[in-house]
Amino acid sequence: MAEGLISATADDLLGDLTTTYTYVQLHVDAPGAAGTSNVAEEADRVEVTWGTPSGGSVANTADVVWEGVEAAEDYTHFSVWTEASDGSCGFTGTITANAVQDGDNFVIPTGQLTASLSVAS
Repeated sequence: MAEGLISATADDLLGDLTTTYTYVQLHVDAPGAAGTSNVAEEADRVEVTWGTPSGGSVANTADVVWEGVEAAEDYTHFSVWTEASDGSCGFTGTITANAVQDGDNFVIPTGQLTASLSVAS
């Protein structure tokens, strides 16, 4: 039997997080404890629209798109912020992506950016 949060509690917490933290920034290595390390050359934060949490998980409901990225890079991590600039970082994570070239668009497809909490079963 797994231990963790009650599913409804996890959903409430994720709902609070995803209404507060709505901007995604890309990183080329671990963002660190403050979310400010290893920021990609493509430093723009893009707004994400989160769905309704269910079962301790939530995902984006629309593509998250960076148009015409500024450098050839390999994005490995992301951070999620309260504002498009400045603001505070709420959480970070890893991504699996292909390398991009200068001028490419980079897309995290609908349903592919997720946040989850461990729930009891």
